[in-house]
Amino acid sequence: MLIATGSSTSWMVDNLIENQGGLHNRITESIYLSPFTLGETEEYLSRKKFPKDRYQTLQFYMLTGGVPYYLSLLESRESVAQNIDRLCFDPKGKLRMEFDELYNALFTNAQSYIAVVKLLSEHKSGLTRKGIAEKLKMSGGSMSGILKNLERSDFIAKRSQFGNKKRGGIYRLVDFYSLFYYRFIESDAALDKNWWSHNMSSQSILSWMGLTFELICLEHHQQIKNALGIGGMATSVSTWRHNADKESGKQGGQVDMVIERADRIIHLFEIKFSTKKYTITKDYEKKVRERLWLFQEVTKTTKAVVQTFITTYGLSNPTSWSIVHGELTMDDLFND
Repeated sequence: MLIATGSSTSWMVDNLIENQGGLHNRITESIYLSPFTLGETEEYLSRKKFPKDRYQTLQFYMLTGGVPYYLSLLESRESVAQNIDRLCFDPKGKLRMEFDELYNALFTNAQSYIAVVKLLSEHKSGLTRKGIAEKLKMSGGSMSGILKNLERSDFIAKRSQFGNKKRGGIYRLVDFYSLFYYRFIESDAALDKNWWSHNMSSQSILSWMGLTFELICLEHHQQIKNALGIGGMATSVSTWRHNADKESGKQGGQVDMVIERADRIIHLFEIKFSTKKYTITKDYEKKVRERLWLFQEVTKTTKAVVQTFITTYGLSNPTSWSIVHGELTMDDLFND
């Protein structure tokens, strides 16, 4: 009996999982170890004597993505900002030097993988396989292997497009550490070892938190389904995007998460990160209403379409606007 464990993804795939020689089709069982969920991360941090603070746990998840090794580096005696400064902005910080070591350890010809990851880090909404190949000028054969290995290793995810099955999926970077690295560490030319503490209220960090909160919601779609009371119902999770037509003047629109239910209801999710209760303004209400109309107009759906909000602390005025069909908070994401 042979038991193989390791983190070198390309080697494991080429030599064991997709072996064409004597080991072909000889694997009895594969054990997939996924990152912790928010709920599991909360439990882990509690055992490390961290105070139970879900906003703090959410911030740690935005950096670590629930990877146990990264979580093990956190110190309970330090604040979120102090932990991030020590790990990511101190010249000897363990996560400051992690990026190149990580990809070189996991993948043969790591630079090709890094090129794909860097490209996706620059495209929040993701790219199609064709779009990636064109921008990087890669052949179809090599591109297929790279995307497959990155997806198997949870660095990227392929999201289906609502109502657009022929065009294939959209690839998005979903590795939280890689997103953080390209957003803050790679560009930190000043080498300010307390950069996070000095800039924690900046628009740059708040914008990043908004992006990663959307990603956390996408990665916790099962918890969202459970909170909506449809955990056992057949559903499909997708994204939706409609490009603007400059010639006709028609507007474009995008929804980062769409859940289509078997009982003919479609949820369009508005995901908003905020340090307090989120307030729906009159202008924002108009924007959401117009996008809802655009979705129905473009997709020609005959199903009921409802708007569901996910925020950190809830809405300050959920009953003020008719666009709010349902409301979830970050607490719902912790319930596995």
